Amino acid sequence: MFRNGLEPWHLLLLVLVILLVFGSKKLPDMARSLGKSARILKSEAKAMKDDGKQAAGTAQSAEEPAPAQRTIQAAPGDVTSSRPVNEPTDTTQR
Repeated sequence: MFRNGLEPWHLLLLVLVILLVFGSKKLPDMARSLGKSARILKSEAKAMKDDGKQAAGTAQSAEEPAPAQRTIQAAPGDVTSSRPVNEPTDTTQR
């Protein structure tokens, strides 16, 4: 039934519909934001793996210094600044 369900002309028609719906000006912005999201996801996944390995290592040696706090860097042209990943929960110490 679906043996020849996706042929090259189907892909061409799909690309044409996407161009008509979103326009040629929005597509690069969408691709850029998708790339940024993928980079953030990848870095957070790596950080979680590193934290897991470090937690296992701290059980054996508790004399190692604590790592510096990680920050998420703002994208170029972004109006928000870099912010710490783990914000302090105690707000009375200002």
